[in-house]
Amino acid sequence: MHLQFIDFLIMAIYFVGILLIGVLFSRRAGKGIEEYFVSGRSLPWWIVGTSMVATTFAADTPNLVTNIVRNQGVSGNWLWWAFLLTGMVTVFFYAKLWRRSEALTDIGFYELRYSGKEASFLRGFRALYLGVIFNVIVMANVTLAAIKISGILLGLDKYTTILICGAITAIYSCTAGLWGVVITDILLFVIAMAGSIAAAYFALNHEAVGGLANLLANPAVQSHLSFLPDFSNWKNAMYVFLVPIAVQWWSVWYPGAEPGGGGYVAQRMLASKDEKNSLYATLWFNVAHYAIRPWPWILVALCSLVVFPQLSDIQQRFPNLDPGIIKDDLAYPAMLTFLPAGFLGLVVASLAAAYMSTISTHLNWGASYVIDDFYKRFLCKDGDSKHYVFMARVVTVLLMVVSCLLSFYLDSALQGFSILLQIGAGTGLIFMLRWFWWRINAWTEIAAMIISFLVAVYFHFIHSPVLGFAPFAEDESWIPLVSGVAITTCGWLLVTYLTPPTKQAVLQSYYDKIQPLGRGWAKVVQTGDAPKENITGNLLAVFLGCTAVYSALFATGYLIYGKPLLGGVLAILAIAAAVGVKKLLPQLQWRG
Repeated sequence: MHLQFIDFLIMAIYFVGILLIGVLFSRRAGKGIEEYFVSGRSLPWWIVGTSMVATTFAADTPNLVTNIVRNQGVSGNWLWWAFLLTGMVTVFFYAKLWRRSEALTDIGFYELRYSGKEASFLRGFRALYLGVIFNVIVMANVTLAAIKISGILLGLDKYTTILICGAITAIYSCTAGLWGVVITDILLFVIAMAGSIAAAYFALNHEAVGGLANLLANPAVQSHLSFLPDFSNWKNAMYVFLVPIAVQWWSVWYPGAEPGGGGYVAQRMLASKDEKNSLYATLWFNVAHYAIRPWPWILVALCSLVVFPQLSDIQQRFPNLDPGIIKDDLAYPAMLTFLPAGFLGLVVASLAAAYMSTISTHLNWGASYVIDDFYKRFLCKDGDSKHYVFMARVVTVLLMVVSCLLSFYLDSALQGFSILLQIGAGTGLIFMLRWFWWRINAWTEIAAMIISFLVAVYFHFIHSPVLGFAPFAEDESWIPLVSGVAITTCGWLLVTYLTPPTKQAVLQSYYDKIQPLGRGWAKVVQTGDAPKENITGNLLAVFLGCTAVYSALFATGYLIYGKPLLGGVLAILAIAAAVGVKKLLPQLQWRG
């Protein structure tokens, strides 16, 4: 690749702008940990929602989508499209409740909901488990994508890539806190979307592709176009559609798609200025994430099947690349090498934006766990605000260093995605039920966390060819996932009934503050006046929200495929469902 002056200029303007934003917000973020971690709980919905969208557009996201499309076709995206169900349930059942809790982190919620030493242990242990271990795996996966992209587009080795990207991201993340993260996310989202659209445009105009019509007519592509899998191949259908849509969305904890909300999504909801803004922000996030963003990535992936039909074709074009990192996810950055001057700089900046947005969020989110839920809670209870902000900045840098080191040991985006799904298998239902069923206790979550981790270790390290087990094929990877869900769910249900419930006073205090829907609390607390909301209205809103987003997603697809009748019908259905959601919103009560 030979970048021109205009490419370097665009990238320089981008990086300088990001660092300036970090400097501008450093003083405000340094006022205290509420300013540093939740922006003083003062953010409007459009900033919060756009920040969520920008964060979930990581540098590895287009690589992951390309990996899926090249191996499973467009229908393979149900592996993550199914999480829309989780998202819409979060919008209409949990967004208001998170803001109502007024916790600083979703881990801090534990001592609002549970009681005893087990609640304190759960808060401290999970702060390190998620904030460090889980979080570092996610960031390592994103950093691996940055290494692959820079290796192809810029010819940089992994050490130089990590030094540049890691240093700049760590600097503005630790100086500006969440204020800098959410403000830069707006800029990063615009740049990232512009870059992905430009990438799709030039991929379609590659001489081997010959435009959209020729792409869709190409035999190498036609078998990959369907929105639904071939159900005659039941193994593949189970893997990419049936298990995700029936089991995965409610049972698996995955960053950005946690059942009931959690992680950095909960952090954004907690930073919203009121319950209404929390709901609207999460709704906008799900619309943009699932309906607006996917198609530019999918088109580039389909074009790569024509330009680089085999991995050997990528190796041949880039002979200096480490053969160990040449997987199907590398096809996306390989397609970007055909961009003209100017646009190449824009796309490089957009991928840097995607990387920095995700990493900065995970750094701030992980540091909030380590500082507020572990360090402040157990090690240094009497420090002042400046001390906690200083320690948060130290932790931010350390998390960046560890994740960069771990990235050297991963191979592909899909590998990290699969590991995270398996580790979280079976825990998701707890995160949904704990708001509405009094019997869930701290031991429930401790048991689920331990069991799911042990099951993941078994399937990834013990049940392996090294010990004589036949390896699972890709279309059989649902077997360990479903097994993990079943084993973990049975385990935590048993533990729930064998351990004492949360103390009555804590349950009553929780109920008085949160006012959850349903009858799951009537036996143990004084309910007073029942909330005005009704479950039926919320369920209808979930159904209409999913209908609107899926219809918009596939309407766009059919229009791209040159099928205006089907596209038009689905577009009308999307609009009608969206109108239905709008009419329901006044009935979904909030406070503040």
